[in-house]
Amino acid sequence: MKSSIAFVLDGKVVEIDFDRSSQLTPTTTVLNYLRGLPQHRGVKEGCAEGDCGACTIVVGELTANRTIEYRAVDSCLLFLPMIHGKQLITVENLQELSGKLHPVQQAMVDAHGSQCGFCTPGIVMTLFALYKGGSRPSKDEIGDALAGNLCRCTGYEPILKAAAAACDGQGRDHFSADEAGIAELLGSIAPDGISISTESQRYDQPATVNECLLLMEKLPDSLIVNGATDVALRVTKKFENLHHIIDCSRIAELRSVSGGDRSLTIGAGVRISEVMELVRNDFPGLYQMLTVFAARQIRNVATLGGNIGTASPIGDSLPVLMAYGAEIILRSRRGTRHVKADSFVQGYRKTDRQPDELIMAVMLPRPSASARIQTYKVSKRRDLDIATVSAAFRVDLDKQGMVSDITLAYGGMAAYTKRASSAEAFLSGKHWDRKQVEEAQNLIDKDFSPISDVRGSAEFRRIAARNLLLKFWSETKG
Repeated sequence: MKSSIAFVLDGKVVEIDFDRSSQLTPTTTVLNYLRGLPQHRGVKEGCAEGDCGACTIVVGELTANRTIEYRAVDSCLLFLPMIHGKQLITVENLQELSGKLHPVQQAMVDAHGSQCGFCTPGIVMTLFALYKGGSRPSKDEIGDALAGNLCRCTGYEPILKAAAAACDGQGRDHFSADEAGIAELLGSIAPDGISISTESQRYDQPATVNECLLLMEKLPDSLIVNGATDVALRVTKKFENLHHIIDCSRIAELRSVSGGDRSLTIGAGVRISEVMELVRNDFPGLYQMLTVFAARQIRNVATLGGNIGTASPIGDSLPVLMAYGAEIILRSRRGTRHVKADSFVQGYRKTDRQPDELIMAVMLPRPSASARIQTYKVSKRRDLDIATVSAAFRVDLDKQGMVSDITLAYGGMAAYTKRASSAEAFLSGKHWDRKQVEEAQNLIDKDFSPISDVRGSAEFRRIAARNLLLKFWSETKG
């Protein structure tokens, strides 16, 4: 394993040796690294938690067919080792050497979308990634791409017009002309794992599952991450010194996907933005919940396994996985085991995963034709917000309209995501009608004792939880 990282910036390979650096550490964010470079200070720190988009950059990653895939990400949530072997693009790189503006920059000027310069660079980088997607995005797609970018100086209409004008479906620019050369530079960076040690930190980035499991067995107190969009806040907001991190983001096996007629298995390292495309048609409930999962910059880094592993009481994916009857696949050097999603979380931030086990994948059984599944997220704003209450419901009815199976999973109602077991038991075997559902609503209070916090009061949560069940019935009664 190497003790240094390498990436492409400004058309050349840049190497950082942490042994020789007195200022950079393995948990230095890409944002803070760039702000220390005199020619890359267009990137700004607004919130340092992925909420404002002022720090948006674009990361280019070499694909199997030697092309480059461009993703907009929040640089405030990205540790430096995470860009090893990738291309780093900032707003300063968009202008051509001749001084000609990039098409998205010119469109922002023409539409009067460019304002104070604090948020605008991040907006431009988001549009650049959208432009490089090579499609003509709809207004909804443009809005989704920009949901992670704030702008306090102007209405969004000029920015939306700029995006529509720039994204011509071709995505051609000077990056296209240089792509073969950049791909060659990226290919020259050794794909080996990384092991960085400083006086107070150790950061391992193994390249294989076996390397990772061996590290986890030897160092059981290590912090396991993949996208680290949650863990990064401990550095940027709480200023913690994370002593030992094992970063699984380079392990190809964790990004594998397989499926058949009966199930779909998604690797724990598959990014949320990629999961969305995988489940759009066959698992619409999961897709719908993921559309309001943070913003695209975060979905481009956060992983399915990471969201499960955090065991957040308000995590977006776990209630839905419970409704679909998903299984979490765990592996250690002792072997592999499957755990049902509804028994994986055992308490506040506590899971059934043992210290030497790695979350490998999630197995989603394909629902039967009789299954009716809906998901809901109650929050103060639609995009880029933490849920006050989330829910995922499933009901299977027999030919007489009786409930043969039911799952009522809630987030935000307890110290961990859990099912409303009393309401489920009451409804099982009964006719799926309003009278029965209204009686079941009152039983939800037996299963949960929610707290009051900045997102909502305990009473609001109880009312919302009861009403979501009635809403579910109204949408599935036909």
